[in-house]
Amino acid sequence: MNPSIDPILHLKKTFSNISYAEKKLRNREFVKCEFITCDFAKSDLRDNDFEDCTFKNCNLSMALIEGAGFRNATFIGCKLLGVDFTRCNRFLFSFSFQDCYLDYCTFFGTKLRKTKFTGCSLKETDFTETDLTEAVFDACDLSGTKFSNTILEKADFRSANNFAIDPDRNKMKKAKFSALNLGGLLFKHQLEITNDG
Repeated sequence: MNPSIDPILHLKKTFSNISYAEKKLRNREFVKCEFITCDFAKSDLRDNDFEDCTFKNCNLSMALIEGAGFRNATFIGCKLLGVDFTRCNRFLFSFSFQDCYLDYCTFFGTKLRKTKFTGCSLKETDFTETDLTEAVFDACDLSGTKFSNTILEKADFRSANNFAIDPDRNKMKKAKFSALNLGGLLFKHQLEITNDG
């Protein structure tokens, strides 16, 4: 944010059916706001702050969020395809995602401790060097998702599917898995694992 100009503060407001697609939003601070069915596709949200905000059925695909702050941001039923979260404000960086499409997103090197992903599609998402301690992947599709030098200690994958995680290349102490999805930890050995007796 430009330090010489105070940001415009929006407090406890609801924004519905607004299109910000391919537009610039500058010098704004949103606190306890709700965004419902808004289109932020390819919009420029750099250096804005969103604190305790909820996004419902919004499209944020390919949005630019460099320097943007998200503290306790909740995304429900949103599309966030191809969003690069690595350049967000690291001091305002906490989320929960429910029924969202996060395919092709990058979280490289971020801290996502205790983050909840519920019913999300995370295809080809990059979690390289991410801290996912105690994160929950509840009923998530992790096809092609990249985990490398990732901290997955106490993370919950019991209902996740289509993941391929190499235990030798990630920190996984006390991570939780179901007996039915253990094949995702053995992919590199090219074993044939069946559930029939």
